Amino acid sequence: MAMKIQENVSLAPLTTLRVGGPARYFVEALNADDVRDAIKFAQSQASPLFVLGGGSNLVVLDSGWPGLVLKVAIRGFNHRHGHKVAYFDAGAGEDWDGFVSATVAHHCAGLECLSGIPGSVGGTPVQNVGAYGQEVSQTIETVEAIEIATLETREFDKEDCKFNYRTSVFNTTERGKYVIARVSYALIHGGAPRLEYADLKRHFAGWSEAPSLSQVREAVRKIRASKGMLIVPGDEDSRSAGSFFKNPILSDDQFAEVMKRAATKNLEVPSYPALEKQRKLSAAWLVEHSGFAKGYGFGQVGISRRHALAIVNRGNATASEVLALKDQIQQRVKDIWGISLEPEPVVVGPGAS
Repeated sequence: MAMKIQENVSLAPLTTLRVGGPARYFVEALNADDVRDAIKFAQSQASPLFVLGGGSNLVVLDSGWPGLVLKVAIRGFNHRHGHKVAYFDAGAGEDWDGFVSATVAHHCAGLECLSGIPGSVGGTPVQNVGAYGQEVSQTIETVEAIEIATLETREFDKEDCKFNYRTSVFNTTERGKYVIARVSYALIHGGAPRLEYADLKRHFAGWSEAPSLSQVREAVRKIRASKGMLIVPGDEDSRSAGSFFKNPILSDDQFAEVMKRAATKNLEVPSYPALEKQRKLSAAWLVEHSGFAKGYGFGQVGISRRHALAIVNRGNATASEVLALKDQIQQRVKDIWGISLEPEPVVVGPGAS
């Protein structure tokens, strides 16, 4: 079937935040050939190209996108077993949580703590998706991507991806150069679930037996739901782009300065092993101790009632309103703590940085 090009397609319904204007052109790519055809079309029209996955880490500007939006919808996955290791190869358009559910059903450990994260498989290597003590960089074997300039397929191994905290080559040095088509993960068949995160430890405190992978998956989903980080139809607290700010990683001097400022306010800076390793500070703590309590808001935008890092759309918010609140939070945190919070979502549209 020939690739179908649509015009003036609203992008807001295709994002979890539900804001933003239309795309001048829109294509849903079901396979690698569709991806190549879409790239060729954009090049023939001299149209800027934006690649859309699950729309979960995204703010589309109210003016929309002036060129072609390419939604990667390459689905399906397969797996094969090696010695204690199971290799899962998944299309970039595969629903992420559904994929994690399948790996758990196959009794394979490595992704269970990443349950409930919205979006698609193809988005996970881009920002090295992580939560509750796991990151995809711990299990990704290879990433298959189509180079936009040449239309050739390239396979990136883990080292090629240069994973770091919420970064990879795909959102840094090679940003905008590739369309991810497939991702392969190496998981441990029969492996034990990861129980490093404080919330998970609390959830299973008092259990006489170690929880199974499926029990950890369900616990993660429950914890995410309690924080408004599980998408539930009709729940405005889950109408967000996820955590809007990264946990800042500080130098020793910066950390000492935060401790000094906290002491003058009789505040204790939260500290636990996952943060201490890299002098990582809780962005949620900084936000809440800069005057932005859970539930804060004005007009159609606000902060989730259950998670201080989620900026939510309370009905008919605009992207401009979302970004105005983002700017307000960043400025206040900078003024009070001397820390510049870095946003997690990608802002898409003319002039977006």
